[in-house]
Amino acid sequence: MGRLKSVLKKLFFLPPLPTVLIAVPSFLLVFILLSIGDRSLLSYLAYLLSAYAMIITITGITGVVEAARNGWDGLPLIKKLRSTPLGGRLLGDAIFRSEITLHGGLFVNLLYVALNLFSGIRYRSAWFVALAFYYVLLSAMRAVLVRYIHRRPVGKNIASEFQRYRACGIILLLMNQALAGIVVYMVTQNRGFSYPGLLIYGMALYTFYITISAIVNVIKYRKHGSPVMSATKVVNLTAALVSMLSLETAMLAQFGSDEPEFRRIMVAAAGGAVCVIVLAMAIYMIVRSTKQLKRLGDDGAGT
Repeated sequence: MGRLKSVLKKLFFLPPLPTVLIAVPSFLLVFILLSIGDRSLLSYLAYLLSAYAMIITITGITGVVEAARNGWDGLPLIKKLRSTPLGGRLLGDAIFRSEITLHGGLFVNLLYVALNLFSGIRYRSAWFVALAFYYVLLSAMRAVLVRYIHRRPVGKNIASEFQRYRACGIILLLMNQALAGIVVYMVTQNRGFSYPGLLIYGMALYTFYITISAIVNVIKYRKHGSPVMSATKVVNLTAALVSMLSLETAMLAQFGSDEPEFRRIMVAAAGGAVCVIVLAMAIYMIVRSTKQLKRLGDDGAGT
């Protein structure tokens, strides 16, 4: 009996971090399968996994709340990760984490470029071509930053970093024109994004998370004194704002009024706001970097 009790405790009373890592993906998987109406063996396995996730959530919620209140650094798994060279750098070096995120973002953006370009050519759709052009410019900004961090350590040559910062501002200015074109297309053609079934709720949570995180990081990373790292956060914020716009169009299509005029007004207002914010960030980056480069006496020099 004692052994059975020990096994049950290990199965259903997990530490906070494994509880979160198992429960959250399980619930998201079920939402996605429900939204697409999947009835395969995978869906039934997912339902069983979600039932298990519900149990460990109930038994472990107090531990999760306590860990969130006191911080995750004291958890055994976090301590073990910090003891390894890669884990210690990943958890303790904010710049290294940003570099990893930047590489991942570039890879995803390039996939979006290929997918939208293929769709645009195959279906002869200006919508997909416009999206492909937007992702090309977003990829270009990330590529400029990735190329720099491969060649030089971050935070060592501020003048050179401000040159990349200004380059990103110029690309962002061009990208805003593409974004404005997408907004005009959505308004005039009553076009937008869509997510099937319950998937929209998962996308809403993800979009709000990346937007809040991007805003916080734009402010937080200014203290690191690296224009390149600041630029990466501006790129992330731009992508998050466009994700918010796409979420709005999807929610209007699924829950909003059937009046096309109402949808056009809402999309025009939100799209206009996003374009103004992106334009302001682009101008700020160009003006700030130009002033700093003149002050440093290195305007246009170096690579």
